[in-house]
Amino acid sequence: MAKDQKKYSSDFKQQIVDLYNTGNYSYPRLEREYGVARSSISNWVKNASPITTSEGETVTIKDYKDLQKEYQKLKMENEILKKATAIFAREQ
Repeated sequence: MAKDQKKYSSDFKQQIVDLYNTGNYSYPRLEREYGVARSSISNWVKNASPITTSEGETVTIKDYKDLQKEYQKLKMENEILKKATAIFAREQ
């Protein structure tokens, strides 16, 4: 990570995303007015954009990735418990 790379608060990022989503602000305008790189703004908008599921719920890409990580963790824990159960069942 570059030493001069700026850190932005989640509130600031959300404010930029909200401004973009109003339709009144473009990437270049936000870049000029707030001094944020266009690629950063693009990533923030992409990560905050809602996805509609088949059940009609909306989830952001960030939420989806968090859910995927949680799913993988639970899947791994479940496998460990299955193996432990098999070991304890053999001992009895």
